[in-house]
Amino acid sequence: MTSGRAGERADLLGLRSTPRRVVVLTAAVTVTALVAAVVGSTLPQRLPGDDPLPAPARYGIAVGVLAVAQLVRLRFRAPASTVSISWGEAALIICLHLVPAGWIPSATLLGAGLAWSAVSLFGGERRSALEIVRIAASLATASALAVVVTTALGRPLLADLTPGLAAALAAGAVTYLLTTAWLSGMTIALRHGVPVGPSVFAALRGKLPMFVGNVAVGLVVVALLRIDPRWLLLLPPPLWLLQQTYRHRLRTDQERRTWRTFAEATAALNQLDERAVASAAVSGALTLFHAELVDVDVVRGDGRWRRYRGDAAGGLVDREIAEPGDAEPDEHELVRPLAVGATPVGRLRVRFPRTAPPTGRERDALAAYSDALAAALHDAATHRELRLVAARSSYEAVHDPLTGLVNRAAMLSKGDQALRQLPHDHPVALLLLDIDQFKEVNDTLGHAAGDQLLRLTANRLGALTRPGDLLGRLGGDEFALLLTSVPVIGDRAAPTAYAMRQAREIAERLAAPTEVAGVRMSVEVSVGVVVADAGTADLTELLRRADIAMYQAKEGGGNVAAYDSSRDAASTDQLALLAELREALEVDDQLVLALQPAVDLTTGAPTGVEALIRWRHPRRGWLSPVDFIRPVENSEQLGTFTRYVLDKALAVAAGWAREGLDIPISVNLSARSLLDPRLPAEIAEALRRHQVPAHRLVLEITETVVMSELEIIDEVLATLRSMGVQLAVDDFGTGFSSLTFLTRIAVDELKVDRSFVIRMADSPEAAAIVRTTVGLAHELGLRVVAEGVETVEQRTALAELGCTAAQGYHFFKPMPADKIGAVLGTLLDEARPNVFPLRTNGAS
Repeated sequence: MTSGRAGERADLLGLRSTPRRVVVLTAAVTVTALVAAVVGSTLPQRLPGDDPLPAPARYGIAVGVLAVAQLVRLRFRAPASTVSISWGEAALIICLHLVPAGWIPSATLLGAGLAWSAVSLFGGERRSALEIVRIAASLATASALAVVVTTALGRPLLADLTPGLAAALAAGAVTYLLTTAWLSGMTIALRHGVPVGPSVFAALRGKLPMFVGNVAVGLVVVALLRIDPRWLLLLPPPLWLLQQTYRHRLRTDQERRTWRTFAEATAALNQLDERAVASAAVSGALTLFHAELVDVDVVRGDGRWRRYRGDAAGGLVDREIAEPGDAEPDEHELVRPLAVGATPVGRLRVRFPRTAPPTGRERDALAAYSDALAAALHDAATHRELRLVAARSSYEAVHDPLTGLVNRAAMLSKGDQALRQLPHDHPVALLLLDIDQFKEVNDTLGHAAGDQLLRLTANRLGALTRPGDLLGRLGGDEFALLLTSVPVIGDRAAPTAYAMRQAREIAERLAAPTEVAGVRMSVEVSVGVVVADAGTADLTELLRRADIAMYQAKEGGGNVAAYDSSRDAASTDQLALLAELREALEVDDQLVLALQPAVDLTTGAPTGVEALIRWRHPRRGWLSPVDFIRPVENSEQLGTFTRYVLDKALAVAAGWAREGLDIPISVNLSARSLLDPRLPAEIAEALRRHQVPAHRLVLEITETVVMSELEIIDEVLATLRSMGVQLAVDDFGTGFSSLTFLTRIAVDELKVDRSFVIRMADSPEAAAIVRTTVGLAHELGLRVVAEGVETVEQRTALAELGCTAAQGYHFFKPMPADKIGAVLGTLLDEARPNVFPLRTNGAS
């Protein structure tokens, strides 16, 4: 019982909920106020001998004036608390005139104490005894300092009001204002751990207009007391109007700041991360509602809850919590569930200061703020899911789903990138592995056993790779391993010997007995090995050579074989082809352009022409780009070849201009060409020489370029773009980095790969890719051209999907340059009635 009563007394006094620092400050201020009251009361009193009012009556009047000044007050929100502003300065000036200055501290202590006790008991504001003592002591301390300042500058007791005395009284009022504001700010700072500056500034900003009126009212009352006290009977109505003016101005100013803060707080919620949204929500709610504590509880998609908590001191912590209960909040808390439609996203809890419970306006503001927060959290959750889906899609696009290794497309892309990062003469080795009798495993033990064997092989290979090596599954039972750390010391045969040792070691490790589907077996592999300098071949060529070597291993009865160029007819044939190409570039009748127009699906008008190079070989006959482009791209003749094709294409475009045809021409550009920083200058010179505007040239960049992230390629493309040259992405949709590329380099056109167009009618997936590409192009403001259109059905389907242009055998086959001009003119003439329908009716 004793401890229970002690706790009740502690609650009554306010000791249990008050920080120790505030208790210390209260004690210090109280001692100061008591000392000032005692010292002031013991000073000699000098009232006139003919004073009609006895000293106790004057003292009582002073106590009453000071008490009434505290009762007639206004309140407004401040950080972590509520600030009261009263008529204290006016009461101080009046008391300085009515009673000796030494009485004022004790009169303030008594009057303020009585007033705040009445407010606590009858005014609906429950305040502890400690808080009442602190308020009364703070006001008494401030009045003591004001008395010292005023009496140092003048003698206000029952004196006539002169300019000098008015200035002294105003100085005392300023001292009173600054002292009360500072003590109030210190109390808030110590109670809630917030900086003292904002609280003091908020109190001064709210009090300043009323302070000026207080001083004026005090001086007017003093003047009327000297003239005729009966004039005071006229003051209540003006004072009431002045009080209402203060109230209205204070409310208007606070509402303006509240809505400005509301707008800033809700704008800060526009984040794409849950933690960023919750942090902004906590900070915004603390500022907007001047709260002590804010909890933002977020429910994840898996049902787990996380709480973000912030306090007035600016701290933020977050942790996992159990699902919050439905306990009723107390009068100082507002709790709002967060939901978007029928989907719950969390809960917002705001705890207000004990001295300032929430108002109706704050309840409304909290409801609006909660709705904005719920939408922001829902958007963040949606964005998080989209990021996960995108990450998963990106991962699946470059990884084999069964083994987790990179797939063929990623192997080619990353392999070429690794080769480009190495010195030109640095040796590399590619090992191509094929599991022997894999088909028998599938046929005998089932495909599940085959999958288990593939995963086992991938895991063993992964354990044998070194940093810098690239391992991938090409498909079926084929694996590829690119070795980039091949030693360069020794003779020319050392890299091959090293690669062969690695291949044999891998074959031996893989052959270690294991159990698959309950059957113990040994995994035998055939390995093809090719060694080359990094700058002499791309990964596609290395894979071709390694594939030849692997079949040599299978045919030779061993499990490892190195590439033998003497057994590769294609290799020697390509060398001869490059020599013949050098001769073709020096004449003008072998390499010719075949031009294929693209037409508008609505009007039939030509939208552009693609220049396709053909080789009229004197011995081999007509060769398509498939027969010679790959060797050219890997040779030193690429630059000469590129300039040759561009020159021919621009010459054709210049001829069109002379015939009045304003149609762009497209030229395919190799990835390696974009590694040359001189390319933009060479193209600019060719455009100037042929007098062709830059926008009439469209450079089609291949999928290899799209997947590259080399800085030099981005710089070359950006320079070409700044010149006005148009860029088109060829074979769009066949790779996995096209979308990433569009965020790096601005392009003008997307070309849908013919493989999707051909399969549109039979493959919903292909149709979906075409539809998505067309929609993406429209959203980005790009042209979209469908390649390989061969049937009326394909043309109709593309038109229904919103595709604007197409090319293919359904419209025109590639044709010589001397025939394309007439075809383009005919297309334009036929399209004019569709493009300008009003002219056919004679409209002017």
